[in-house]
Amino acid sequence: MSKSLPYSKAKDILNLKEKVGQFFMPAAFINDTEEEVQFIENLIQEHHIGGLCFFHSRASAATNFEGKKTVVYNEQSFDTLKRLINRYQKVSKHPLLISIDAEWGLAMRIENTPQYPYAITLGAIQNNTDLLYEVGKNIAKDCKLIGIHWNLSPVVDINNNPLNPVIGYRSFGEYKNKVVEKARAFISGTKSEGVLTSIKHFPGHGDTGTDSHLGLPVIEKSIEELWDNELFPFRELINEEEVDSVMVGHLAVPALSQGKKVPATISKDIITGVLRTKLGFKGVVITDALNMHSVSKMFPIKGELEWAAFDAGNDLLCFTENVPEGIETIQKKATQTTIEEAFERVWKLKQKAFSNPLPTCQELTTPETLNKKLAENSLTLFQGSEEALSDFKKEGFLKVALGKEVENHFFRLITDETLHTNNVLVALFPPKIKPKDNFEIPEPDLKKLKELLDTKNVVLYLFGNPYVLNILNYKKAKVVVIAYQDFKVFQENAAYHFLDKIVAKGELPVTIHS
Repeated sequence: MSKSLPYSKAKDILNLKEKVGQFFMPAAFINDTEEEVQFIENLIQEHHIGGLCFFHSRASAATNFEGKKTVVYNEQSFDTLKRLINRYQKVSKHPLLISIDAEWGLAMRIENTPQYPYAITLGAIQNNTDLLYEVGKNIAKDCKLIGIHWNLSPVVDINNNPLNPVIGYRSFGEYKNKVVEKARAFISGTKSEGVLTSIKHFPGHGDTGTDSHLGLPVIEKSIEELWDNELFPFRELINEEEVDSVMVGHLAVPALSQGKKVPATISKDIITGVLRTKLGFKGVVITDALNMHSVSKMFPIKGELEWAAFDAGNDLLCFTENVPEGIETIQKKATQTTIEEAFERVWKLKQKAFSNPLPTCQELTTPETLNKKLAENSLTLFQGSEEALSDFKKEGFLKVALGKEVENHFFRLITDETLHTNNVLVALFPPKIKPKDNFEIPEPDLKKLKELLDTKNVVLYLFGNPYVLNILNYKKAKVVVIAYQDFKVFQENAAYHFLDKIVAKGELPVTIHS
């Protein structure tokens, strides 16, 4: 951007309040009212905030943790966001750093935009990191097209808790070396387009059973266990200097904070002590959203949470709801040296973002070709054999679809069906990707599937989170195949597998209970 300043000049031109303002990255919502948009414009003009993090709407999961508000979908969200970013940049004295969570593409926040597979699907791909590079690259292209500098991804949490309510499918899996390998490829692809990344959620959110939007997860592990597992991806990627920024999660890890059950986001022991000193990270540290109940409810006085997070060692305060009070409190309590050091890190990150070339393509990516390759390489034969599948087809079979209603491309390609047989081909489409309430699979469908598994020869194709298998007596199935996604290309790829046209190349990236 033409109005960005080099750090050597900015450090002398910006006053103290402007420098502190650069640490604030409040939430902005694509589907805001005009009054709410003007409120954000006032924050930008009056308080010189450093950037914005965009979310779909105030009724979306980012603020509506209990799900009591109805999300109104806007078919024009992409165009709306593009206009908003331009509008906000125009009123800002200093260029705004624009961020978003686009772990599986802009579709994570924006309707009618490209969607790529969840990380758990990518985790099933073996020996083909080029595909993950392409995913990172394509998502970055879409971000750049709309004016987003910073994709707050990838998740590098090692998910080894099947009931994890907030990570799970967002993780590349439970095998630490594979998580590092895949994150590295995704980061490289993103960087190739000049878009920033952030590894999250430090110090590792994978082995938790509490949603940090609602409460404080606690990991009761020894320092040795944490160093060997949770901290491993962060350590490796920081050592390789692959990291633009680290996002700190709202979870308590007593072994890293002198036995205290305090959120990592406000723990000086964890951020300054472990991340900065022991791991040697010199880049920008950003908080997870500060509106999340695991921390926000601890600080009834406005500005105190922002101060606690900054004092712990964070440079950027994401989704802060008390900008004026936070700036005032940090100005009063922080030392000049601390402010200057954080400002230097933040401004240099912004310089890096603004120095990248403008997008060469003026259209969003088309994910079908890449998604087809991802489907081919992730499909996993989890139980049974190709021979058992062949025998099953020779004897004839019935087709049964369970779960949510979708356009069934899988069955459309499989035309053979026998009216009287003990063989049943089941396509299971879980309504939700998260484990709450049995992935919201209707109880009658679960009963039907149990009955089929108990009484018939079942071949099961699962188009969803593989952790679904933990709630099924899947051992009774003749064959179990995991397709992970219900996209058209994933369904068609699964059909080609059933019809013996391809082999399953993927491997399950997590453990399912036997």
